[in-house]
Amino acid sequence: MTSADDGTMEGLAVTSCERCPELVESRSQIVNGTGPEDADLVFLGEAPGANEDDQGEPFVGRSGSVLDEALRDAGLARADVRITNCVRCRPPENRNPTSAELANCRGYLQRELALVDPELVVTLGKVPSEHLLDRSVAVTKEAGDVVDVRLGERSYRAVVSVHPAATLYDGSQRETFFETIAHAADLAGVATDGSGQSSLGDF
Repeated sequence: MTSADDGTMEGLAVTSCERCPELVESRSQIVNGTGPEDADLVFLGEAPGANEDDQGEPFVGRSGSVLDEALRDAGLARADVRITNCVRCRPPENRNPTSAELANCRGYLQRELALVDPELVVTLGKVPSEHLLDRSVAVTKEAGDVVDVRLGERSYRAVVSVHPAATLYDGSQRETFFETIAHAADLAGVATDGSGQSSLGDF
């Protein structure tokens, strides 16, 4: 258990945290990651929205439905993967999390990924991509790229992806998103039509 004056984490779950006053004010609950504690594939979003804050799970709104559909197309179910966010509390009016809020929550993400130890992390959209890669990311151009990222003492392989919500506003992003998810499932060795072996060694 990791504990601080203003935050407590038990296993993979943050049980209490007061680090970001504005988020404490706007949230109805802390939204932790869901899925297997030893998942080979982790999907990383930026922060909970209204639906997530209400239900206590990441990606349960319209963008979550798109993610579920892309997972099904890749031969996976939501229960096969871990889904989490950079920030675990809903920002007011669904605004992007600030750099301070991302920094305040980074230790929780670091611990979660270290415990899960996935084959691959998929960054969903600009905020999580730039947070993990620590640089500016042109998500549409870089979608599907495999990159090495470092979080704390650990290195991970990551795949950059557009956010599933982008497919709702721009139909041309749909094919990109679905192809990226299928590519990630294949790389992590979890695609059902594959050998079940990770192909990350090829990169």
